[in-house]
Amino acid sequence: MSLTASCHCGATKIQAPVPTSATECNCTYCARTGAVWAYYKPGELAVLSQDDVRTYSATEADNRHHFCGRCGMQTWGDSPDWGSVYNTDGTPKPGFEAGAMPSARIHALNLRLVDDLDWSAIAVERVDGRNSW
Repeated sequence: MSLTASCHCGATKIQAPVPTSATECNCTYCARTGAVWAYYKPGELAVLSQDDVRTYSATEADNRHHFCGRCGMQTWGDSPDWGSVYNTDGTPKPGFEAGAMPSARIHALNLRLVDDLDWSAIAVERVDGRNSW
């Protein structure tokens, strides 16, 4: 089963498998966008349309935030897979040291752009990104 996320004006449409979990972060970026992120491996998202896409990166860590250049909706992101190296509290996972950079990448879809999403079927974890990393 899949879902389709769409920006407000419809210029960007992305199809993805329906997730069972998602993340809501309070870092300075996510708190401003209000996004709830579902994470996918590269290749799991299908961009159906992406007219006038813009990209923003607030860090040198290659976190790319994609948004619609027409209506401004934050649509998806492409970043190092921080969850493969760090716990949600910012501590390194076993086998990694603080400062380690993930080699894998991950894609994030803003679930707020999905009409009629059954939120009761998705476990949303709240992450303290403002104070953890």
